[in-house]
Amino acid sequence: AYKRPEPYLKSSPGNRQEWILACKGGDPAGSNFDWAGPLTETVLLGNIALRPELREKMSYQSLNFDPETLSFPNMPEADQFLHYEYRSGWTL
Repeated sequence: AYKRPEPYLKSSPGNRQEWILACKGGDPAGSNFDWAGPLTETVLLGNIALRPELREKMSYQSLNFDPETLSFPNMPEADQFLHYEYRSGWTL
């Protein structure tokens, strides 16, 4: 018979409360930057592979990202999608 596994994640007091507790030195929030940052980066890099401008070349070539140089050495034309030119007044 099926035996339900023991829960291994603590119940969340809510995302705002988790963030406040983490800022005060408590446990890290459930969506902490240690894993959320690299996960977001991976998803955003995947979006570049789906760009219509690269579709034909992507049908026969993989896209390799070099984290050291922050570029695509095997497809330099994809590098243009790694950076954004902000309009005047909206720069960071």
